[in-house]
Amino acid sequence: MSSLLKVKDLEKSYVTKSLSGSRQEHRVLKKISFEVAENQILGVVGESGCGKSTLAKVLTRLEDFSAGEIHFAGKDLNSFSRKEFPHQIQMVFQDPYQSLNPRKKAWEIIADPLFVSEGLSRREGHERALAMMEKVGLRPETSERYPHQFSGGQRQRLGIARALMLRPKLLILDEPVSALDVSIQAQVLNLLLSLQREFQLSMIFISHDLSVVKHISDRTLVLYFGEIVEMGPSQELFTSPRHEYTQRLLDSAP
Repeated sequence: MSSLLKVKDLEKSYVTKSLSGSRQEHRVLKKISFEVAENQILGVVGESGCGKSTLAKVLTRLEDFSAGEIHFAGKDLNSFSRKEFPHQIQMVFQDPYQSLNPRKKAWEIIADPLFVSEGLSRREGHERALAMMEKVGLRPETSERYPHQFSGGQRQRLGIARALMLRPKLLILDEPVSALDVSIQAQVLNLLLSLQREFQLSMIFISHDLSVVKHISDRTLVLYFGEIVEMGPSQELFTSPRHEYTQRLLDSAP
């Protein structure tokens, strides 16, 4: 399989100032290197504060990185224009309620990327939003509802539908099921696997829940204080972990 995303020696630091005015650098990501192949799901696991969400923000250009290289589809990540980039990488956030505009109807939320990026009419946007709602398991007759009228699982489906509207090549999911009940988690995970096959997507699935990552990912990357301590095929990594930290994560999992 050819690589879609290549990350080499990626670093991210934040600089803070003390009351005395001295500056202190905090390295959150340290020499991160990995690849994601086409049609592959990469799981990223680690404890809170290990740098998982920072990695997602850097890959979606919500934040700049401090050093290293990121290439996507053979191009430097920063070489994509603001109009091109949304067609390459999209993100699904942890909290579906906070990431949805409460003043917009469901179909408007889903069609928003089309209005911004492709300048479609409301009629065209409405038609394509309804088609996508069906693909993610939402009934078209709910298209006029507002976010607060949906359950948590349904809101996450709205977020997934919105992320897929521009047909991105890579979908980054930051703790997408952690706020959902276990039974709903399984439904959303199965939906993601179905969509991945249908749209031939690559995914980066970020989670602290090892059982979820084992279920959905082809390969898994383990982060510890901003460094990769282990990486490999998911079944192999979870069955025979090589690093002490990975073993501790597995031992502490319910």
